[in-house]
Amino acid sequence: MQTIGLLGGMSWESTELYYRWINELVKEKLGGLHSAKIVLVSVNFQEIETLQHQNRWDEAGAALAKAGQQIEAAGADFLLICTNTMHKVAPQIEQAIRIPILHLADATAVRIKQHGLQTVGLLGTNFTMEQDFYKGRLEQHGLGVIIPPSEDREIVHRIIYDELCLGNVQEASRNEFLRIINDLHAQGAEGIIEGCTEIVMLVQQQHTNIPLFDTTAIHAEAAVQRALGDV
Repeated sequence: MQTIGLLGGMSWESTELYYRWINELVKEKLGGLHSAKIVLVSVNFQEIETLQHQNRWDEAGAALAKAGQQIEAAGADFLLICTNTMHKVAPQIEQAIRIPILHLADATAVRIKQHGLQTVGLLGTNFTMEQDFYKGRLEQHGLGVIIPPSEDREIVHRIIYDELCLGNVQEASRNEFLRIINDLHAQGAEGIIEGCTEIVMLVQQQHTNIPLFDTTAIHAEAAVQRALGDV
């Protein structure tokens, strides 16, 4: 079994999901008292969030690159960045370490194509929805990507930072997300990427008939496959 490196804390609520789901998947596959070999470095999200919103991405990347080096030094065989948004600085982290990064957008694109879909809606932070580091990576896999209009992007972004990252799940916010999901579907999205690791706290498949792609679960499953040699 390979050792999985988790670069987390952005937010810790979603990192907890990674840790729990990876261990549950290993137990499910191997049985007994088996659990995953994990190295976890969890950063202070307040510091990272401040750098995000001040557009100080180089500094944020340097902080995460240092954390990646700590993960590598502790013996991880590969690394997961446990957040969609901070894949913006994945190249900076890659340059600082020798172990590979299991890219979340790549794992998500593979899963979507396995389902035979070609066009998807993307929900996440404004950084993820609007910038090319994530959307462009999906398009490189041949997928069409639709994002909400600006006013709905602001709603999604606000709910993520002001509620979900604080562990606050509101029914009214779920209804807003479902409205936005339905609008994306009406525009041609065959499925919806929950492109922020906290969104699964708010909207699950039970809430809609439109296929949802939970990036947290997809990333965790890809990590276990890699760690156990299934891919």
